[in-house]
Amino acid sequence: MIERIWFGQSWLYLFLLPLSWLYGVINMLRRGAYRCGLFSSWKAPVPVVVVGNLTAGGNGKTPVVIWLVEHLTRKGIKVGVVSRGYGGKSEHYPLLITTETSTQQGGDEPVLIYQRTGVPVAVAPKRSDAVKALLEQYQLDVVLTDDGLQHYALQRDLELAVVDGVRRFGNGWWLPAGPMRERAGRLASVDAVIVNGGVPQSGEIAMKLVADKAVNLLTGEQRSISLLGKTSNIVAMAGIGHPPRFFQTLEQLGATLSRRVSFADHQHYDESQLSSLVGNNDSLLMTEKDAVKCKAFARKNWWYLPVSAELSQPSAQTLLEDIASLINRNHVV
Repeated sequence: MIERIWFGQSWLYLFLLPLSWLYGVINMLRRGAYRCGLFSSWKAPVPVVVVGNLTAGGNGKTPVVIWLVEHLTRKGIKVGVVSRGYGGKSEHYPLLITTETSTQQGGDEPVLIYQRTGVPVAVAPKRSDAVKALLEQYQLDVVLTDDGLQHYALQRDLELAVVDGVRRFGNGWWLPAGPMRERAGRLASVDAVIVNGGVPQSGEIAMKLVADKAVNLLTGEQRSISLLGKTSNIVAMAGIGHPPRFFQTLEQLGATLSRRVSFADHQHYDESQLSSLVGNNDSLLMTEKDAVKCKAFARKNWWYLPVSAELSQPSAQTLLEDIASLINRNHVV
């Protein structure tokens, strides 16, 4: 229902407008207080690059963070990542992610980033605490924040906004009447706009999510989606911000889905809950973000589909050069 309200398919948003106006006023006053110095913010000794968005729900921020980590690391740049750790609850913060950290502790996205990249990752509700924890343990050249565009208590040197190119900004209203955390005009103040799918507008960096083979959660075996579909019925599940995007990706790869199951973003799972979705002749196919929460109790017919961000050139190279320039200037100082 909320998707219908946010993206112009229901007039029920009218009843939520008073709450949206209140949300918007508080948000603008809060941002203004930071800009005027009424609220204090912390400046890290290394450059901080924020990867965020203006809307609630999945836009593709985490794949962009992974893309940045991989490309910057290839250039010899030492990268760390911080996150709020949505969906996780630790006994203490800041929390440094390790191979032993569960998604219940650190959140699914930080654990996924750590497993995919191997770079230092820290989690804390107050992101400056996470940055400090990283810098106490590692010599880093730059810190990336997964989300946090609206977390003004941490100063940033570069702001990247990721936009869903298909859904864009829905009805344009603040939460809860619409999907907006900030109004679309905020894009004018960020350093780059990365558009996931759809048709990018002038000055925006085009991005797409690319996928190839499914990976078995237990064995690590890789198998094409079309072959997986020939040997079993595919039940697709996704607990992400916008599950239909995942189902569409599978169909584009040649899958015929016998069932689609959507869960809430950051939802935790148990074995019985997921086992009930499939029979002996079925394969359960999930996102990588879901898989990091399920590996401990996975069954032999459970698979996941890794996806990677691909940014258009030459804009992507320019973005990397801008970050490298920030780092070089910081070293000179």
